[in-house]
Parts: sequence; structure tokens; C-alpha cells
Amino acid sequence: MAAMFKYLITISPLGFMYGSSGGFLSPENLVGRSGAKFPPEAATLSGLFFSTNKVKSYISPKELSDNLFVAGPFWAKSDDPEYFYVPIPWHKIISKKGVDEWKMKSGKWHRESEDLDPEYSWQTVNSWVNKTDAIKKNGDVAENPWTYVPILHPKTKDDERCTLAEDGLFLENSVQMDDECCLVYLSTHALADGWYRFGGENHLVEIKSVLLDDDSPIVKLLRQPIQRSFALITPGVWGSNKFSYRYPKNEDFSQKRPEMLTDKPISYRYRAKGQMGRGRYAVPPGTVYLLREPLDKTWWEFPENWFPKEGFSLKQVGCGLCLPIEIQGVE
Repeated sequence: MAAMFKYLITISPLGFMYGSSGGFLSPENLVGRSGAKFPPEAATLSGLFFSTNKVKSYISPKELSDNLFVAGPFWAKSDDPEYFYVPIPWHKIISKKGVDEWKMKSGKWHRESEDLDPEYSWQTVNSWVNKTDAIKKNGDVAENPWTYVPILHPKTKDDERCTLAEDGLFLENSVQMDDECCLVYLSTHALADGWYRFGGENHLVEIKSVLLDDDSPIVKLLRQPIQRSFALITPGVWGSNKFSYRYPKNEDFSQKRPEMLTDKPISYRYRAKGQMGRGRYAVPPGTVYLLREPLDKTWWEFPENWFPKEGFSLKQVGCGLCLPIEIQGVE
């Protein structure tokens, strides 16, 4: 088997972090929040590894290029990062009013309460195999632990401390994390503990690397081969460098004809080696795949040609990281 994630990288903002920024608003139009995206993709952490290593080399560049794998984003309570939160699979519907679950009945998707909408989007990784009602009863679900705080900035003239007559304002959609929570990413390598500039707006964060034990919930789950059903816990980017697909089009996967529970695609873009990567769409986390035949592979064993490659394989930034699930009515 290939390399395995050995560390949790925890990122605690020292103040605000970014959601998005730029000249979205004019003085005449102070409405809306454009392009907000949070938390940062795993590629942002990967870039931090490379930039930090340039300043103070502690890993050979070839080792990083060939063997660094990161995945996320997730989040956790700061005092218990090992039991971090992952996206709830789409077949589990957990609301404040109750719970429901999509299952297979006579070869079709079926659920009992059509009017029940999911209100929670995260569950603890150690509750992954639990029944839906037990997850809610045990309090293992949560909503986003961050809020957007729009901050309006003036853009001044070069020679005067006056706002420009046109496009003189821009909005930074800063994000405030709960003081007791932190972002979490998985990594094959450790990053030295300390304060770093992280994300598009270079906000200050505190980073720590936590060694994963062999019996950590995520390690045990990632060692289980996927059979007929699995759910994404990170965005899934499949296909060639030119097209984005909902699942790998390679013959050894596509012949299994996956059924899916998913939401609309999400935008996915990253920066690598100082260049902006190709903009594409990703299958959102939480998406459920049901195959006609067992896959019998862990995510680590997914062939590299299932993923696009632009200088490096998108598998190295955790694309399509998934865990096995059980669906009622599927043997």
C-alpha cells in the first residue's frame, strides 16, 4: 500500500481568516457577498509546505514533490483534534426535527420523510459507522463553527489619502472561527509548529502537527477497502486535464455504473508553483456512490490515472478522499 496519512495539521486563526477578497463592490453597490469560499482547500496547505521548505529546508524537495499527500478541509474542537468533524454522507439526513436515511428499495432510492431537510453538515469521524439516529442522539453532529464578517475597505489614491472616485471600496469577507475550534487537515508529513501566514489574504495562524496513532478512527477507516458504497469527505475531481467528471471514466471503474446521491458541483481552483491551476468543477463532499460491483480498494489504492495531473496528481491534495459506508438494502 502507498503512503498513509500520519499527521493531523491543526490551524488556529489568530484573529480573522479570509473568505474571499477583491474589488467586488462599488460605492454605489454595497450589497451581497461575492465568491465567498471557506475553509481553504488542502492545496493551500500543500503550498505552505513547499514555501516553508524553501526558506528553511528540512525535507528534500524531491521527497515533497513525490510523497507529500494532504487532505481536507475538516475541523475539530481544539482540545480534541483526533476526533475531528467530516462532512455527513448524503444518504444520512439529520435535522433538529428528526432523522431519515436514503436506502435502496426494489432497485431505487427511497426515504420515508420527503419533507425533512438536513440541517447539520458535519459529524465526528469516530461516529462514521454509527446509525443515523445514534449520531444525533449522541450529539456527534454540528453546524459550521465559523461566521462570515464582511469588512469594507477603502481603496485610496496613490498620492492622497482619499478614496478613489470609482471602485473606491472593496469587501473582504473575513471569517471568524469559534475560539474553541480549529481547522484540521491530514498529511503524510509534519509541519514545524509555529505561527504562519496562511491563505489568500495571509492572515496569521498557529499551526501544530499531531501524530496519528495506529488506532485513530481515521486511520482505521482509511485501511478498510471500499466495496459497493462509499462517500466523499473532500471534493472529488476526476477525469482528464480538460474535463471534470462525476466519477472516474476509466474502464475498471465506469463499468461498475455508479448510482449517486449528490448536490450541485462546486468550483475548484488552486495555485501551484506560482501559477493558477485550471479552473474546474468538483463533486461536493458528502456525495454517495453506489457501485454495481465491489471496488475492493482503499482510497490509497485508487490508480493515479483516475485523477487529473497538472504538474502533480490531484490525488496528492486529497481529491476524492472517501470512506466506506453501509446503505440499507445493499448487500
